[in-house]
Amino acid sequence: MKRTKDILKNTFTVGAFTALSRVLGLVREMFQSRLIGAGMEQSAFTLAFAIPNMARKLFGEGALTAAFVPVFKGEAECESLEKAAKLARAVMTMVLLMLGSLVLVSMGVLETIVKFRAELGLNDMVRLKLTIRLVKTLLPYMIFICGAAFGMGVLNSLGRFKAASFMPCLLNFCWIGILLWISFFPEMRLDQRIHRVSMAILAAGALQMAFLFWRMHVAGVSPIPTFKGWKDPKTLLVWKNLGVAALGGGAVQINYMLDQILAQKASPWAAGVIGYAERLMDLPLGIIGVAFGTVLLPTFAGLFAKGEVDDARSALCSSVKSMMLIMIPAALGMFALSGLITEVIYQGGSFDSTATLRVSRALAVYVLGLGFYGFQKSMVPWFQAQNDMKTPLKVSMVTVGVNATLNILAVFLLPEEWRHVGLAASTVVCALVGAVLLVWKARRRNGRTGLRHIVAPLAKMTAAALAMALCLKALEPHLMGCAAPIRLGLLISMGGAVYFGIMFLTMRQELKLIRRNKRKAK
Repeated sequence: MKRTKDILKNTFTVGAFTALSRVLGLVREMFQSRLIGAGMEQSAFTLAFAIPNMARKLFGEGALTAAFVPVFKGEAECESLEKAAKLARAVMTMVLLMLGSLVLVSMGVLETIVKFRAELGLNDMVRLKLTIRLVKTLLPYMIFICGAAFGMGVLNSLGRFKAASFMPCLLNFCWIGILLWISFFPEMRLDQRIHRVSMAILAAGALQMAFLFWRMHVAGVSPIPTFKGWKDPKTLLVWKNLGVAALGGGAVQINYMLDQILAQKASPWAAGVIGYAERLMDLPLGIIGVAFGTVLLPTFAGLFAKGEVDDARSALCSSVKSMMLIMIPAALGMFALSGLITEVIYQGGSFDSTATLRVSRALAVYVLGLGFYGFQKSMVPWFQAQNDMKTPLKVSMVTVGVNATLNILAVFLLPEEWRHVGLAASTVVCALVGAVLLVWKARRRNGRTGLRHIVAPLAKMTAAALAMALCLKALEPHLMGCAAPIRLGLLISMGGAVYFGIMFLTMRQELKLIRRNKRKAK
C-alpha cells in the first residue's frame, strides 16, 4: 500500500508539471498554427525538428535513461550517493563528448544527407533549402536537450521529480515568447518566422540543460566533467546496456524518419498535419502516460535491486489501472470530438477549415491508440529496471517492420487526402502489437504479472467510455448554436459527468481506493 501511495504521489507531481507543460504547449500550438499554418514551412520544420528529437530519444530520455537509471539507482541504493555521483559524472562526460563530435561531423555531411532525402520526396528546392537551413540551426539543440534529459534521469532516480518535470516548461516559455514577438511583425515571411522559432528553440535548450545541471549540483551530484572512471565496471555496464537500448531506439527512430519521408511523399502538407495531430494526442499521453513511465523506471529499479518482485508486480498493476481510468475515456472522448477540438485549438489565421479537417481525421485515429501507448510506457520500464534491454529491442524490431509495411501501403494505395490517416492507423496497430508482445515477454521472464486481475476493471472503463462517446455524439448537434469553445467546454463537462457517473455505479470501491491513495499521496 505504501509503495502504491509513493507511486501516486510522485506521479501526481510529475503529472501536474507535465500538465502545465502540455497546456503551455497547447497555447504554443495555437499561436504557431495561426502564424505559420500547416503548409510547406511547417512541414519543413517538422522534418528538421525530428532530427534533434531523434537524438533526444536515443541518447537522452530514451536509451541513455533506460541504461543509466537502473545502474545509478542500484549504486545509490546499495552503495552510496558518492559512488553513484562518480558514475554519473563519467557517463555524462562521455555522452556530451560523443554528441559534440556527432554534431560537428553532421554539420559537414548535412547537405548531402538532406539532398538524398530530396530524392525520396523533397523535390521542391525552396522546401529543400528551408529544411537545410532549419536543420543546421536545430542540430546543436541535441547536445543541450540530451544533457538536460541526463539530468532528468539523475534527479528522478533520487526521487526529485519536480525540477525534472518542470524543465519542459522552459522550452514552451521561450517558444511562446518568440511567437508573441513574431505576431508584431505581420509583414515577416513564413520562412523567416519559422527560422526565428528554430533559433528560440536552440536558446531554450541551453537554458534547459543549465537548469537541470544546477539542480543536479543541489542534489549532491556534480555536473563537472571528468575523465576518470571511464573503465569502471558500472560505467561499462551502462554503455553495454546503452548499446542494446540504442539499437532498439535507433530502429524506432529510423522508422520515425521513414514516416517523415513517406509523409512528404504522401503530400506536401502531410508531415505538418500529422505533427499537429500528434501534439493534440500527446496532451493526455504526456500528462498521464509519461508521468507513470517516468516514475515507474526508478521505482522498478529500486524494487528489483532489493529483490522485491511481488511489490513490483503490485506497483505495475495498480499503476496501469490508475492510468487507464483516465486514458480510456480520453481516447474515446477525443475520438468523438476530434473535429471540434481541432477547430478550437488550431483554426484561424493561416490555419483554414481544410487543415482542420485533415488534422481532425488523423487525430481521430491516433487517439484510439492512447491506451496502448500508455500501457507500453508502463511495461518497458519493467524490463529496463532489470537491465534487460534486449526484450524492448526485439519488440521494437517487430513493430518497426509492421509499421514500415503498413505505412508504405498507406502512401501508395490510399487516396491523397487519406494517406496521412493511414500513417496514423499504422502507428495504432503497432502500439497494439507492441503491448501484446511486452506482456507475453514479461510472463516468460518473470512468470505471472498479475495483470489478469485488472481485465474486468478495464472492461468496465471501456464500456463507460463508449457510453460517454455515444452521448457526446448525440448531444453535439443540439449545441451548434453555441460558440465552438463554449460548446467544447460543455461537452467535456457532460462527458465527464456521464463517464464518472457510470464508473461510480459500477466500480465504487475501486474509485474510493484510488481517491484515498491520491489524497494521502498529496
